[in-house]
Amino acid sequence: MKALVLFSGGLDSTTCLALAVDKYGADEVLALSISYGQKHTKELEAAQRVAEYYHVKLQTLDLALIFADSDCSLLQGSTADIPKTSYAEQLSETDGKPVSTYVPFRNGLFLSSAASVALSHSCEVIYYGAHSDDAAGNAYPDCSSAFNDAMNTAIYLGSGNQLRIEAPFVSKTKADVVAEGMKLGAPYHLTWSCYEGGEKPCGLCGTCRDRAAAFAANHIADPAL
Repeated sequence: MKALVLFSGGLDSTTCLALAVDKYGADEVLALSISYGQKHTKELEAAQRVAEYYHVKLQTLDLALIFADSDCSLLQGSTADIPKTSYAEQLSETDGKPVSTYVPFRNGLFLSSAASVALSHSCEVIYYGAHSDDAAGNAYPDCSSAFNDAMNTAIYLGSGNQLRIEAPFVSKTKADVVAEGMKLGAPYHLTWSCYEGGEKPCGLCGTCRDRAAAFAANHIADPAL
C-alpha cells in the first residue's frame, strides 16, 4: 500500500481519506482507526461506514490502556463533563494550558503507532487531519505546524527515510477542510464529530460548534444533520 490515513470517522479525517483515495486509489490506502477509551463508539462506527463507502481496508488499534490514568473529559474513566462552550471560551479559563478535551499527547502516540503499522504495509506516507483551528490558542498543541514538522522529522529519520507524514490542512481552517471535501465529494453524511454519543450531535460542544461554523462559512447545510 502507498498511504495510511489516521481515521476517526470525523470530518477532518474523512477529508484526508478522500484526498488519499483520490491520489492513490482505494486499493493503495489503509485506514487506521484507534480506540483510546473514549466515552462512546459513535466515531468508530462512522469510521466503519466511511471505509465501506470508499472500499478501503480498515484496521483498528486499541490504545485505551495508555490513557487509563488521564482525567481528560473525553475518556470513560473521567468524571469531568464535556464542556458545552466554544474553544475560545474554554481557553479563557485554562491559563494557557490545553482544553479539558485534549487527550494527552494523542497525536504523538497515534502517529508513532501509525508509523509502525504503515511500515509493516510498506506505506510511504501517513495522512492525518490536523488543522489550524484546533491548534489555535494552544487548545490542541499536537495539531500545530511546529508539532507536525517535528513529528515528520522524527518519523522520517526513525524509519530510515522510508516514511513521512502529511497534514494537508495544518495551516488551513476547518472551513477550508469542508471546501476541499465538498470538491472531492466526501461523504460527510456518514461522519460523526460530536464529543457526545447521543442519537444526534449535541450541537454545543467545541467540535460541534466548529463543524457548524465551517459549513456555514461555505454556505451549505451539514449533510449529517
